Amino acid sequence: MKAEEIVKIAAKALDDKKGEGITAIKVENLTSLAEYFLIATATSNTHVRSLTDEVEQALGIKGENPHHIEGKSSGWIVLDYHSVIVHIFTPEMREFYGLDHIWSDGEIIDLSDIIDSEV
Repeated sequence: MKAEEIVKIAAKALDDKKGEGITAIKVENLTSLAEYFLIATATSNTHVRSLTDEVEQALGIKGENPHHIEGKSSGWIVLDYHSVIVHIFTPEMREFYGLDHIWSDGEIIDLSDIIDSEV
């Protein structure tokens, strides 16, 4: 599956479970780690796990399973799908680690056609 499709499915899954601040950053020209980072905020550690489960399920249905998962017991879980790395944070962890700022040289991908912009 192409990286762009993984981003779209994962972003929709995050939005469906009320993930906040969902951001996709194209980083392929900045690092060899991945083509995209997908970043989202959860309201609590329980919500972090719920969002993680939703992304895993949505992509699993399409035959995509994470290569690696890190942080199952923290406020930051990373799902590595090779070309796409999904970061799910509590608000405090997202602010502390500042991935949005660190990778600000990457291209921000417009997800407005995928995620619900209604509050």
